[in-house]
Amino acid sequence: MSTRAPAEARFAGPRQALVRFWRWEASGILVALVVLVAALSLATDNFLSTYNMSVVARQAAFVGLVALGQTLVLLVGGIDLSVGAAAGLSAIVGSIALTQWGIHPWLIIPFTMGFGFLLGSVNGVFVAGLRLNPFIVTLATWEIFAGLTLVITKGYSIRPLGPGFTWFGQGEVFGMPLPVVIFLAISALLVWMLSQTRFGRNIFAVGGNRDAALLAGIRVRRIEFLAFGLAGTLSALAGILFASRMDAGQPSVGEGWLMGAITAAILGGTSLRGGQGSIVGTVLGALLLAVLANGTVLMNVSGFWQRVIVGCVVLVAVLVDLLRRRD
Repeated sequence: MSTRAPAEARFAGPRQALVRFWRWEASGILVALVVLVAALSLATDNFLSTYNMSVVARQAAFVGLVALGQTLVLLVGGIDLSVGAAAGLSAIVGSIALTQWGIHPWLIIPFTMGFGFLLGSVNGVFVAGLRLNPFIVTLATWEIFAGLTLVITKGYSIRPLGPGFTWFGQGEVFGMPLPVVIFLAISALLVWMLSQTRFGRNIFAVGGNRDAALLAGIRVRRIEFLAFGLAGTLSALAGILFASRMDAGQPSVGEGWLMGAITAAILGGTSLRGGQGSIVGTVLGALLLAVLANGTVLMNVSGFWQRVIVGCVVLVAVLVDLLRRRD
């Protein structure tokens, strides 16, 4: 009696699991993250320390929140270049509401998120409502939001914000930084939304084929509008949490977050053409960028090289995605 069939059956399961893992959008970034963490653990003594892990997690949380919103916009086939500036302007408005308007510290975060939704809605009106190019629209609003931030602050920080509010950025829950807890909670909520709700499925449908979505009766413009609104909301949340962390509303909040947000989403497998991507992948992408930044500091590598390294990682991720599509 031949043993070939049982042997093939025995290895079929692991082989199929490997094939499914390879086809997963975020497989490449997960492997890269594991390898990078292992390498830095061997190369430096302090990388796996509790304090350093807390620093990495906080850094990933702020950019990661912006990247989550960017992922939603990319999934519908758009792009939002204004997310960093929206985070900065929202942080300033939230700080003013706290220090000058007398709004209770516990209401500042929802207030700022609402303001961020309004900023995102501006993009949504022009892109979804008037059918203008999202690249041009958000490039313009990026300049508008950044300019308004400087007009309001005249380049000065708004401080102090007070201990009643700084807890949101500096506090911990069960030993985990609160911004990280918020980031993970929102990530889990978005995973559920995209996989279990009609709105989430419609996001993929619109990004995959807008014309087919229209024929299927999906309210495409509403989906696109809400995607930009949510991107503004999450950017505002990141901005006000960072202000809470620094105990100051700084005009520089959000600078550099745009590239990080787009990179995290792309590294996580989100397609620039829309209709493909995952929230889990974006979370892993944000973690990889934070680990890269932290690793360069620990190994005394010039900060200028960090941009070169990130660019190379993006190219590798794109090549891996191309190979996966060909399979």
